[in-house]
Amino acid sequence: MAPTDTSAPPRVPFWRDPAKRALVFQAAALILVFGIGYFLFVNTQANLARQNIATGFSFLGNEASFEIGESVIPYSAADTYFRALLVGALNTIKVAFIGIVLTTILGTLVGVARLSKNWLLSKLAGGFIETMQNIPVLLQLFFWYAIFYESFPAPRQALHPLPGVFLCNRGLIFGIPLKDPAHGAMFWALVAALILSWFLHRWARLRQARTGQIFPAIRCGLLLCVTLPLLVWWGYGAPTTMDMPVLRGFNFTGGMTVSPEFSALLIGLVLYTSAFVAEIVRAGIQSVGTGQVEAAMAVGLKSGQVLHLVILPQALRVIIPPLTSQMLNLTKNSSLAIAIGFPDFVAVANTTINQTGQAIEGVALIMVVYLFFSLSTSFFMNWYNKKMALVER
Repeated sequence: MAPTDTSAPPRVPFWRDPAKRALVFQAAALILVFGIGYFLFVNTQANLARQNIATGFSFLGNEASFEIGESVIPYSAADTYFRALLVGALNTIKVAFIGIVLTTILGTLVGVARLSKNWLLSKLAGGFIETMQNIPVLLQLFFWYAIFYESFPAPRQALHPLPGVFLCNRGLIFGIPLKDPAHGAMFWALVAALILSWFLHRWARLRQARTGQIFPAIRCGLLLCVTLPLLVWWGYGAPTTMDMPVLRGFNFTGGMTVSPEFSALLIGLVLYTSAFVAEIVRAGIQSVGTGQVEAAMAVGLKSGQVLHLVILPQALRVIIPPLTSQMLNLTKNSSLAIAIGFPDFVAVANTTINQTGQAIEGVALIMVVYLFFSLSTSFFMNWYNKKMALVER
């Protein structure tokens, strides 16, 4: 008879093994979630069938039969619901993108001003932050909409501060360059200048790391972005024909119009969110030790170089994560546009639901679209945060 191996550990029952027990609990949770989801789906389908309510997304191909006041792409009431929802999504993207850019710029300026040694400038920045943070964003939207719609005159009595610029309760109307092939070439010239600027900036960083010499890459890049499109414009004969607004009947035709709804929404969102961004910027700058600033100044760096080379690279690592949350808040708060009549995605989707009666599909589309916006913003900011992260050696 073979001897028994007494050195082997005793066999542990699976209900006392933490790893196996965790797998069982996770499987049970997964089955429970799918079971509840299946029950809700079947129950909803049965209720909709009993009330003769159509389901599915086939309505997206039907004619919308309603107009939309503002659109980035051509649209008419004869187009489909899909195109109407696309117009709403593009309007939301327009507000969110412009709002994020303006909020970042304004919030950074106010945050830096909050730390200024100038007493008046610091107090003004602090007053702006306290005021904007403590007034609900919806009230701010109503306030700015009332300013634009109730305070400005009708089109026939429109204010005319500059040639080709009119301000009335229909919005800000101004002339724009008439469509010309030169504009497309200028756009591609700008893209080429941005790409060249990126390579120039990268070369300057490598050169500084190798030799210690600083190259003014930002100034050269800005100069390139301005001069290259202008050279292309001059090469096409410098077209200057303008599409000027003209008063016809009760409104202006021609030119470009920035509506009161869009202006009120953009200003309200930017002012409200920039107050929070300013506090984030202030906290990020104050997280950098004063000893590093003093050491940078001791080696002869100027104030701008200290800010650009010492403070911002370290402060951005503190600023970026909460800044991402504020960008997502601005995008989600843009759904309040329905309160002042701006046709964003929620407003267009609500009109679609009222006409088709398919509320579940409409709400699902709203959730999917805003989830896509949020995940896209988070993906980009997480990539940027990882790029700016401190690399240990």
